[in-house]
Amino acid sequence: MSTTHAIYAQTTVSMTDLRRNPSGILEDAGDTPVAVLNHNRPAAYLLSAKAYEALLDRLDDVELTKTVRQRQGGKRVRVSLDDL
Repeated sequence: MSTTHAIYAQTTVSMTDLRRNPSGILEDAGDTPVAVLNHNRPAAYLLSAKAYEALLDRLDDVELTKTVRQRQGGKRVRVSLDDL
């Protein structure tokens, strides 16, 4: 059993403190993630709605980039804007 744990946030909060003041913690964090610790181990990450939406946008961009790369070099079809 490992005694060390990677934490992917600069800010941490205990479960107890999160229960006491969730809105205050979100306000203090702004758009940065907060690692929620349970017995000094990361149990979850807390994100504002704005940060979560930005994360989803980035993931969508990654998927679109994969699609573009897969289609590069494929058959080309000439289209006139007037025909559209």
